[in-house]
Amino acid sequence: MTMSVLKKCAGVLALAGAVLLTGCATPPKTLYQWGGYQPQVYQYLKGESPDQQIAAMEKDLMLFSAKGGSAPPGFHAHLGMLYSVTGKTDQMVAQFEDEKKLFPESAAYMDFLLAKVKKGDQS
Repeated sequence: MTMSVLKKCAGVLALAGAVLLTGCATPPKTLYQWGGYQPQVYQYLKGESPDQQIAAMEKDLMLFSAKGGSAPPGFHAHLGMLYSVTGKTDQMVAQFEDEKKLFPESAAYMDFLLAKVKKGDQS
């Protein structure tokens, strides 16, 4: 009888130790830093000022760099689109090129948008 009590106590202690060690584990590092990107897209759809959104997204980019993280897919494309709305074509092109470099799967769409800009410059 004392042997079964010892086994139960050992099992409980082992379980408690496992729970403690699991609680101390560090969470895995996320692949991307999201910052305020998702709320910014929503604010754009609601009609918020593009200048305010640009400022917030540029701030997020600085924070991502400081933390050693990277922007999520679409971040640079959205920022480029905001630059285009405010007439900052050079910055828009730079953001679209960054999106293409970081996410090659977006290259076809970014090239399509860049071609429209170049076509507009020639007119």
